[in-house]
Amino acid sequence: MSQVDEALDALSKSTLRYQRTEKEHEKSRETSIADVVAALRAGARPTDVVNRSPFSPAYVRKLAREHGIEPATKKEGDA
Repeated sequence: MSQVDEALDALSKSTLRYQRTEKEHEKSRETSIADVVAALRAGARPTDVVNRSPFSPAYVRKLAREHGIEPATKKEGDA
C-alpha cells in the first residue's frame, strides 16, 4: 500500500468516526445550551456560567439575549 493509499485510508476512517459522533456532539451542545439558559434564569452569575460551560462569554450573552434574559444589573457597592 502506498503512502497516498494509507493516508486516504486513514482519512476515510477518521471521517467515519467523525460522522458517527456528530449527532451525539450536537445533542450534547443542545443540552449545554439548555443548561446555560436554565442557570442564567435561576440567577447564576454570567461569569460562573461561562466558567462552567463550553461557550465563550460572547456566546453566553447571545444565548441570554435570544432567551429574553436581561443583563445583570450592577448592585450598589459593585465596582
